[in-house]
Amino acid sequence: MRLLRVAAVAGVVALGAVLVWRLAHQNTKVAKAVAKGKIVPAPAFNLSALSGGGRVTLAALRGKAVVVNFWASDCGPCKKEMPQLQAAADRYAGKGVRFVGIDVLDFRGPARSFVRKHNISYAIGFDGVGDTTIDYGVANTPTTFFIDRRGRIVAQVVGPMSDSDLAAHVRRALTT
Repeated sequence: MRLLRVAAVAGVVALGAVLVWRLAHQNTKVAKAVAKGKIVPAPAFNLSALSGGGRVTLAALRGKAVVVNFWASDCGPCKKEMPQLQAAADRYAGKGVRFVGIDVLDFRGPARSFVRKHNISYAIGFDGVGDTTIDYGVANTPTTFFIDRRGRIVAQVVGPMSDSDLAAHVRRALTT
């Protein structure tokens, strides 16, 4: 039992070291450009679905406005924001808007529990090693990107957001 705990702690430390290295060496051009108000192409992603089989891809959503939320199961603000995102996903489902969650640098077990606890029904991609996180320049969770129907990022929110901010950014993604 003690050996198992030591191995688990070593795994967490190794994952943390990889995270620190990757964040220090990530490409932040996308996030910085969007923060300055620029509209930029959204980096493609092709992730394994957190639960069940299949893939979660941005390409499959072309022609829709997309809300991409980066989160982790141990993120306090993510826990508070998830019910709001699920309610918005339900509200906009028939209006050409899709929501995608991307679980970053996490373990599948806690992430699946998190999704079940918060009754998340929209697609969740698993970015266990952080490639998509790096492509988008995400440094903190939650971070949310709003992508228009042409596949361009039109807004981002770092940290939790208000309902009015969420609605305004979705409107922008739909009308840009």
